[in-house]
Amino acid sequence: MLCWAWPSGKAMSSIPPSSEPTVRCCCLLKTAIKEVWFTPTVREGARRWKDWYRLAIDSGIAPAIAFAKRLRKYLRGILASAIFPLNTSVLEGVNNRIKVIKRMAYGFRDSAYFFLKIKAAFPGKTR
Repeated sequence: MLCWAWPSGKAMSSIPPSSEPTVRCCCLLKTAIKEVWFTPTVREGARRWKDWYRLAIDSGIAPAIAFAKRLRKYLRGILASAIFPLNTSVLEGVNNRIKVIKRMAYGFRDSAYFFLKIKAAFPGKTR
């Protein structure tokens, strides 16, 4: 098992020293994949991905190997997070707010008024 040579060295300090080698290796892989996801540039992300992928394949753990091969298909999208660091938190907030307005507007006959309430809740950019 070749999981002990991760270049950054940060991951090793958070793993309990008395853990079983397979558990230690999985903890190391989990910590290292976060470094790929939150990379500052695409080039750096590609380098980190290659290191992580090699680490996962060399670990000899069948689920880790399968996960690495499955994740390889999505590499382009993962590396795109360096260029477009977006998440769905704003969208979830908007959906939640619309649901609240919908509950408060129960019984209104006029759907145009409902849509006006939604537009008033999210004024957007002024022109």
